[in-house]
Amino acid sequence: WQLLDLPWEDVLVPHILSYLPLQHIVSLQRVSKHFHSLVQVYLANCRTFNFSVIGPSIPKEAFRAMLKDNKVLQNLSLQNLSDWVTDKELLPVIGQNQHLQRVDMSGCASLTRHSLVAVSLSCTHLQHLGLAHCEWVDCLSLRSLADHCGGLRSIDLTACRQLKDDAICYLAKKCSELKSLSLAVNANITDESVEEVAKNCRGLEQLDLTGCLRVRNQSIRTLAEYCPKLQSLRVNHCHNVTESSLDPLRKRNVLIDVEPPLPRALVLLQDMLGFAPFINLQI
Repeated sequence: WQLLDLPWEDVLVPHILSYLPLQHIVSLQRVSKHFHSLVQVYLANCRTFNFSVIGPSIPKEAFRAMLKDNKVLQNLSLQNLSDWVTDKELLPVIGQNQHLQRVDMSGCASLTRHSLVAVSLSCTHLQHLGLAHCEWVDCLSLRSLADHCGGLRSIDLTACRQLKDDAICYLAKKCSELKSLSLAVNANITDESVEEVAKNCRGLEQLDLTGCLRVRNQSIRTLAEYCPKLQSLRVNHCHNVTESSLDPLRKRNVLIDVEPPLPRALVLLQDMLGFAPFINLQI
């Protein structure tokens, strides 16, 4: 017996090729016509494509060829293709893969709102979506996502600077099962968004507000009241958020990315003096 005599879809694809790195599989199809056919069967049945393991040098033609017959994708990561991937390449893939649960388009600056609308219309079972640094994401396309993907569990909207409170509030009302949300690096986001997220997404576990300069203590207190499962809160560079609102969360062991005032002062003093001073806290 030879390797290719084994059943392809029952043995070779699930028990051998599925354990090989994607770049090795791509190279394997150059061995012979039979191996090329085997790889095509594998690619058509592959449920996860993470192009970060191949690198940004993959040409458009190879991207199209790899995904042209696949209709069972569940996980698609495009991060390493961000330099060139456009709607023209992505829309056919989205259109024929209604079972996608996780899509990461972070940094894909050449896409447009049409890709997000396509995802929302085709992938109604979507649970995880990465849109960090996609400045083309606007309020209307996010509303479309919220209307059709109510089961969303996590979304990264870091530096999606077109978004304002009304879009985030709409998302919170429609996607109440959110567990992880990033609104970082968006100067348009205010307490209104944070409070709406807190009141509607009570199972929230992770929230990133880094650099949201208009967020204040009021919404952090609301977050503490309505989100008992919160595990992580990022508020670095949120200059209007102070320890008075963070302290109740610290007492619940919520991981917060800014130090409390006293330890931070002690560290600075230690750096200045070269040793840790003894301070009698009972005075």
